[in-house]
Amino acid sequence: MLLHSTDQLGSNIEIEFPPKRIISLVPSQTEFLFDIGLDEKIMGITRFCIHPADKVHAKTKIGGTKKFNIERIKSLNPDLIIGNKEENYEEGINELHRYFPVWMSDIFTLSDSFAMMNEVGRITGRQAEATGLADDIKAAFNNYTNSISNPEPAKSCAYFIWRKPYMVAAGNTFIDEMLTVFGLKNVFSGQQRYPEINPERLAALHPDYVFLSSEPYSFSEKHIEEFQAFAPNAKVVLADGEMFSWYGSRLRFAPAYFSELRKVL
Repeated sequence: MLLHSTDQLGSNIEIEFPPKRIISLVPSQTEFLFDIGLDEKIMGITRFCIHPADKVHAKTKIGGTKKFNIERIKSLNPDLIIGNKEENYEEGINELHRYFPVWMSDIFTLSDSFAMMNEVGRITGRQAEATGLADDIKAAFNNYTNSISNPEPAKSCAYFIWRKPYMVAAGNTFIDEMLTVFGLKNVFSGQQRYPEINPERLAALHPDYVFLSSEPYSFSEKHIEEFQAFAPNAKVVLADGEMFSWYGSRLRFAPAYFSELRKVL
């Protein structure tokens, strides 16, 4: 039977239900598909899909998120492809739309994440599993939020995702949402998306904390001194990028990670 769905870009798609051959173009959504029990139906994933580690190695790799191999995707003959507006590229997605049903997410908030989980669960025949997982994650975040309730003004931070050029996560991003949930104010939230900034701009904003993400640039201990020189009064901290930017089932680990991270701030 044909199932109708409207994705998060507003596109209406028809899916042969239940889909038997699924391709995921986004690491965080790949993990989610495995976690709701679609192991045997996942035919292809990107080379950046690393979770769950014990299962992804056996799946066909179709390239990267920004440059996937369309001919390889065609050879897998999927009946459903799941992508994301930010992580994939428009030209490639438009090409895939010519041949296959492509369901696209577009995620800025936790609510968007839960909506993605529920709808992807519905169109893949795993609605109960998806809804249960989303509900567990909501409960964990509610518990975390209640645990940090504090009348004091939130402290500020800058969240770096790239080095040379220096780039930060600013407003209108899922990372900005997660920083707010964490309990901090992003000093770059007034700018859009992922702007390039210079050390002088960072120093002028006087953040209390500077977060150096593990992805997409792999910041490490050796970079802390460099950023400490830019913002001598800030505490520079390495941050697990998956906890702040993955919007699939990896979110179930974020509240506990946030609680532990707060202990070192």
